Amino acid sequence: MDDLVRFLRDRNMADNHAYAEVAQRFGGDALLDSHLPMLDLVDMLAGQYEAMDQADARHAGLAYALKVLA
Repeated sequence: MDDLVRFLRDRNMADNHAYAEVAQRFGGDALLDSHLPMLDLVDMLAGQYEAMDQADARHAGLAYALKVLA
């Protein structure tokens, strides 16, 4: 599961860099229809998973959600 979380966070970072380049070239309006907000939400869940104690009752549900999103 740790590999999956690392993969999701790495992909999010790569996409953020790509979108930053697009915004720099074409302006912020180029990002209005992007999937960047969704990537930020997935990254937020991955960060919460990493910070969450495995004894937390929500841990299994969050792991399942990340697997489905991947």
